[in-house]
Amino acid sequence: MLIRIVRMTFQPEKTGEFLEIFRTSKDKIRAFEGCNHVELLQDLNHPNVYSTYSLWDSEEHLNNYRDSELFGQVWKATKALFADKPQAWSNVSVNI
Repeated sequence: MLIRIVRMTFQPEKTGEFLEIFRTSKDKIRAFEGCNHVELLQDLNHPNVYSTYSLWDSEEHLNNYRDSELFGQVWKATKALFADKPQAWSNVSVNI
């Protein structure tokens, strides 16, 4: 299982636009093959900073999504609203 976290800082006046993009896209992303979960998190102290937290069967499934038409549409619309460069991490759970 791959855990993907993407932290995005938006222009404060553009957060409403981003929330609408996420609202209309989340079910399509969740339905993408290999995606098990997608949720949106908001920074406690910075209301214009959001993170997506998603669970994927594998890196290959994530990359298939990232190469998809859906991702192209969502990301193009989303990145136009950024105030800063996004940060992304791919992780796996460690069982100790």
